[in-house]
Amino acid sequence: MSEHKEQKSELTQSQAADRVWELSKDIDICMFVTWDGEYARARPLSARVDRGENSIYFLVNADSAKNAQLERFPKVTMAWSDNSGYKYVTMSGQAKVGNDRSKIEQLWEKTDEAWWDTPQDPDIRLITVVPDEAELWDSPGKIVATVKMVVAAVTGATPDVGDNVKVNL
Repeated sequence: MSEHKEQKSELTQSQAADRVWELSKDIDICMFVTWDGEYARARPLSARVDRGENSIYFLVNADSAKNAQLERFPKVTMAWSDNSGYKYVTMSGQAKVGNDRSKIEQLWEKTDEAWWDTPQDPDIRLITVVPDEAELWDSPGKIVATVKMVVAAVTGATPDVGDNVKVNL
């Protein structure tokens, strides 16, 4: 049986944190994972990433089941995936549900009109996540990663398909 090693990264913690924030902002849609006391629940949400505020924001409905889950279990995980580029990010942190109307107005995007008419809709709530840890998988791209995996399969070497690093935020 062959021994598999985790991919290592030459990125510093600061560089890894920069890349985590950059990819999470660029990819936008993430799987937002909560805990309901029995199961992890995941759903796609548009992430409004603001590194300067060390926060990730989500606009949601006031009556959403995830809001009640966050009241009991505020720890969440968010996962971003760029499958075409073989780039993946997860972040975990504390979430809270609020009703900051000025922040909702500030974060409002044209695409939000698919869910609500205006940012003044009283049914909109704001989830704010302050992340405390992250993990990054960042490859040079699908073609390069595939070639490296094929070469590794033929030679028995471990493929170097990019960076994998855990970082505290």
